[in-house]
Amino acid sequence: MTRGGRDKSRDEPERRCIVTAQVQPRAGLVRFVVSPEGVVVPDLAAKLPGRGIWVTADRAILTQAARKGLFARAARAPVTVPDDLADMVESGLARRVVETVSLARKAGRAVAGFEKVKAWLAAGRARVLLQASDGSERGKGKLWTPEGGRWFGCLTAAELGLAFGRDSVIHAALGAGGLSMRVVEDAQKLSSLRAKDGERIAGKDTKSA
Repeated sequence: MTRGGRDKSRDEPERRCIVTAQVQPRAGLVRFVVSPEGVVVPDLAAKLPGRGIWVTADRAILTQAARKGLFARAARAPVTVPDDLADMVESGLARRVVETVSLARKAGRAVAGFEKVKAWLAAGRARVLLQASDGSERGKGKLWTPEGGRWFGCLTAAELGLAFGRDSVIHAALGAGGLSMRVVEDAQKLSSLRAKDGERIAGKDTKSA
């Protein structure tokens, strides 16, 4: 099992974090590249050209990489690290999660609203449960993590609402499929960046996962 509670797959590509020196699946890391101008740039889709520099998806570790000059060491060249690098990664991941949930909604693979989400959970259609971080804990506690699936509470009601064209959304669910897998990967990283000490904003069904 890797940092963040993810199960390690033998077939999953692995990379080494430049801070912890731990080798782990790429899904738990953020890729960076150095632009032609020598600026460190987050590559959240892991598709930009250039040599990848990998850092564990954790705010403290990202900050450490910037402060200790580890990006320059990994690049073997002088680089400029934006002061708000961790914030750039966080906002970028949040945007990716919202956009992917929106795509899932348009494809008929996502629903919002307590009753609709509850119905999907009861019918076994839900694979991922998303609940707003600023929603009522009492209300959120009435729903459950999908069997064999995942739960995330890393988005605000306003952010989750953007995915459904509403001002705010507290409860949402995604069905199985590639879009859901993409949400899980990005939401796991976002949860690691946004989690405060002792706070739980991501989880999975431990009965069968």
